[in-house]
Amino acid sequence: MTEKKPVAENVVLVGKKPAMSYVLACVTQFNDGKKEVVLRARGRAISHAVDVAEIVRNKFLSDVKVKDIKISTEEIEGENGEKVNVSAIEIVLAK
Repeated sequence: MTEKKPVAENVVLVGKKPAMSYVLACVTQFNDGKKEVVLRARGRAISHAVDVAEIVRNKFLSDVKVKDIKISTEEIEGENGEKVNVSAIEIVLAK
């Protein structure tokens, strides 16, 4: 199996929860004084991460900009031991 990266304090991992849960996590990070927040998602959650970034920028914190977007493919081990490629994205939001 692939090594898991340690999750930094300013990283929000986007998954299956409602978008507002992740929006709240981002807004909380910025209100705690962070200058950057990173949204990370894989697979089907990628569109969810884009939605979260847009909600944060357009509805809550208009001074936040998209600083960087990184896309990649991660190779993970499937249920039967076969290797499966999964797309991933990192969206860096900055004040």
